[in-house]
Amino acid sequence: MAAATEGILEKQPLLPHPSRPGQGFGTHSLHKESVIPHAYTEQRRQSTLSTRTKIIILAMVAIPAYLLASSAVTSLGPLWPRDAVIRSPDPAPEPQLTGAQTDPASGPFASVMGPLVSSNFPDPAIIVVDGVSYAFATNNRGVGSDMVHVQVATSQDNQTWSLLEHHDALPDVGAWQTGARVWAPDVVQVDDGSFVLYYADEVTWSTAHHCVGAAVSKDVLGPYIPQDQPFACPDVTTQGGAIDPDGFLDVSTNKRYVVYKVDGNSIGHGGSCGNTVEPIVPTPLMLQEVGPDGISHIGDPVAILDRDVYDGPLIEAPTLHRSDEGVYFLFFSSNCFTTPKYDVSYATASDIYGPYTRCNRPLLVTSDADLVGPGGLDILIGGDLVVFHGHMTINNDPAQLKKAQAISASTGKPVKDVNLPLIRGMWSGTATFSGTSISLG
Repeated sequence: MAAATEGILEKQPLLPHPSRPGQGFGTHSLHKESVIPHAYTEQRRQSTLSTRTKIIILAMVAIPAYLLASSAVTSLGPLWPRDAVIRSPDPAPEPQLTGAQTDPASGPFASVMGPLVSSNFPDPAIIVVDGVSYAFATNNRGVGSDMVHVQVATSQDNQTWSLLEHHDALPDVGAWQTGARVWAPDVVQVDDGSFVLYYADEVTWSTAHHCVGAAVSKDVLGPYIPQDQPFACPDVTTQGGAIDPDGFLDVSTNKRYVVYKVDGNSIGHGGSCGNTVEPIVPTPLMLQEVGPDGISHIGDPVAILDRDVYDGPLIEAPTLHRSDEGVYFLFFSSNCFTTPKYDVSYATASDIYGPYTRCNRPLLVTSDADLVGPGGLDILIGGDLVVFHGHMTINNDPAQLKKAQAISASTGKPVKDVNLPLIRGMWSGTATFSGTSISLG
């Protein structure tokens, strides 16, 4: 694939991962406290939960081609080496495996585990309540009365996850939204013990665009009751609306915030994710302070980061974290989610409003921990557990391989050239913070 925008380095075919034996992409897992051998990982992978992916039939509206591609994406094409996305001309060297570290489970991505949910579970967000972990994800299942707007999976140990097949955390939607494309939910618990669900959905007056909504519930599983008006809705015609909200409590000040993306690429002029044809439209990440209820706005939103030449068409999926050392970490994804260029990047600051300094290397890119297109990272508040999605492919998912083989047998097309719908499963990892650096080892 050609570079997404002028200035991005040219890509080369992927070589085998230097810290992984063999070819292709397998699945390596790590318990939060102990290494899990590769053989056990393979057994775990075979037993991870799976579910049939049902097709969402959308009304015939003017939807950008790259959004349609998310439900009909193809083979992923060539995979890029990590050094093609380094942001600095003189980056810090990547950690190398030496001596006792020759076991891949001891490497720089050793804590990455998954797929923990191997059905379509994009943009996961995690919260723990009374010892149970809950992950909320972008909708993808059901039609009409069977639509699941916000899907949920639960876990007692953050290793084995169960998808709640027929549960919808947001069964009814607000008058301002269609309910057809509810994306990137996030749940926080506020001061009175209740819960707020942030999410994005397409707006009734312009169904090619999204705005951010908020809904409330006394129970973490819902049902969440939506607010009558959007939480954040930059003009869809001139700015593109908004997506990817994420709530954040700054324990150092006890102030609450919501960070989200202005969806400028939805009004872009074409190309990858609609925004690599000049003039490029901004996709800034906005920070909005809110009151103790998690919804009432305090002041105006402030832009804290925007895309640069290395980000391709956009930055999105923001998440905030404050380390024990007082450093603010702003996680985000860049490039187009339908491609292997999608990643998890981060920037750091000493003040929540910035200025934020980008890392010289994304935290996760294709080939790290045998992942493809990792993105949409969320971090457990007060902890070190992160969850994110990655593409399920014929190399890491037996179900995908079986489908491709069946199509290959009936069409004569090589397995590697078979086009399959884009499915993004959920992975996890353990983050260790030191200064402005992060390790997933």
